[in-house]
Amino acid sequence: MDSADPDRLGAFRFLDLLGGEQDAAAELRAGLLARPARIAPKYFYDALGSRLFAAICCLPEYPLTRSEARLFATHGEAIAAAVGRGRLLVDLGAGDCAKAEALFPLLAPAGYAALDISADFLRAALERLQGRWPGLPVCGAAIDFTREGEWPQAVFVPTEAPRLWFYPGSSIGNFAPDAARAFLARIARACAAAPGGALLVGVDLVKGRAALEAAYDDALGVTAAFNLNVLNHANRLLAAGFDVADWRHVAFYDEDAARIEMHLEARREVEVRLGGATRRFAAGERILTEYSHKWTEAGFAALLESAGFGRRRSWLEEAGGFALFLAEASS
Repeated sequence: MDSADPDRLGAFRFLDLLGGEQDAAAELRAGLLARPARIAPKYFYDALGSRLFAAICCLPEYPLTRSEARLFATHGEAIAAAVGRGRLLVDLGAGDCAKAEALFPLLAPAGYAALDISADFLRAALERLQGRWPGLPVCGAAIDFTREGEWPQAVFVPTEAPRLWFYPGSSIGNFAPDAARAFLARIARACAAAPGGALLVGVDLVKGRAALEAAYDDALGVTAAFNLNVLNHANRLLAAGFDVADWRHVAFYDEDAARIEMHLEARREVEVRLGGATRRFAAGERILTEYSHKWTEAGFAALLESAGFGRRRSWLEEAGGFALFLAEASS
C-alpha cells in the first residue's frame, strides 16, 4: 500500500508503513547468517505471535501485566492528574490496544494513534475499538518504530493536542542500554518539538532469578510456543526451511547483565535454507531471539535523564517488581 494514501476502514485511518517484505527478509537473512545467529524480537509479532503474547500476559508465572494493572488501579487518578486530560495518546507497540483503551476514562484523550509492527492484528483491534469509541479520532500505523527515522506525522490527529507517548509493559527492556538511550532520546526530541509532550513508560525491575526464569519459561509452554513461532514467521518472510520440531526453547537470567535471554536451540544438526543461502546448525547451537533487560528504579531514572528527559515521576508496584515513569523532555 502506498503510505501516502491512507486506507480508510470505517471511521478510522490506517497506514501501512512497513516498506514491504524485502527489507524484513534481508534483515532476517543477515541475522541468521551471523555468528552467533539472531532474530530480532520484533519478528515475534505476526498474527499468531501477537495472540500468543496476549495469552502469556494471562499466565500465573507472568505477573507483569497484572502488576501494571494494579498500578493504574491504585494510582490512576494521580497518574491522570500528572499527565493531564485531553492529550493525543500515541501507543507504541499497541498490540490489541487494550492497555491504552483502559486509560481512556481516566485520560479522556483527544485522539488515539496506535503504532505496531503486526499490521493485520492492529487493524482488527482498531476496528473493534472504533466500534466502542465512535466519537474518538483514531489512526493506526503498521510500522517498525524501532528503526531510526521520522515519526509518521499523519497519525498525529488532532495535530494541536499535546502528545502523550505511551510505551507500556516491558518492551523497553528489549533494547540494550545504549540502544534504549538512543530510542528514548528520539522520543525526547519528539516531546520537545511539540508543546506539552511527555512519555509514560513501563519498566520491569530487577528481581530474583527464579521468578524471572519462570516468567519466560512457563509450565504450560506458551512462551516456548511464542518463541518457536518466530521460525514460522521467518519461513514466510524469508522463504526459509525451518522445521519447528528441530528446535527447543531456552530461557535464562544473566545476573551480571541483568537481563533475561531467550534462545532457540537446535535439537540435532540441521541444515536450513535461508532464501537463496543455507546454513548448517550444529546440535546445541542457538539462535538468540530476545534480550529482556531489567532495571532498578534509580537506574532507569538515570537512563531517562541521559536521554534528554527532565522532570520525572515514578510509581512502583513492589509486589510484582514493576514501575511506571512519566517523563517530560528537558527544555
